[in-house]
Amino acid sequence: MSDLVKRSLSLSGHRTSVALEPEFWTVLDAMAAVRQQSFASLVASLDAARPPERPLASALRVAALIHLQKHVQTSG
Repeated sequence: MSDLVKRSLSLSGHRTSVALEPEFWTVLDAMAAVRQQSFASLVASLDAARPPERPLASALRVAALIHLQKHVQTSG
């Protein structure tokens, strides 16, 4: 795996940063494009839907994985 890449953004009016592998950022960027929403909007919706005990980085990785699984199911 590649080194982590950190991105900073605002969630609920607070600045935060998240570090993920570049491959996850690529999938999350694609998810935002497919959903026709900004990257910030996508992350905000995923943040709002995650269980409070799940870290944001983990929630983003799981969302990317689910997105890819759905893509594989529909194309296969």
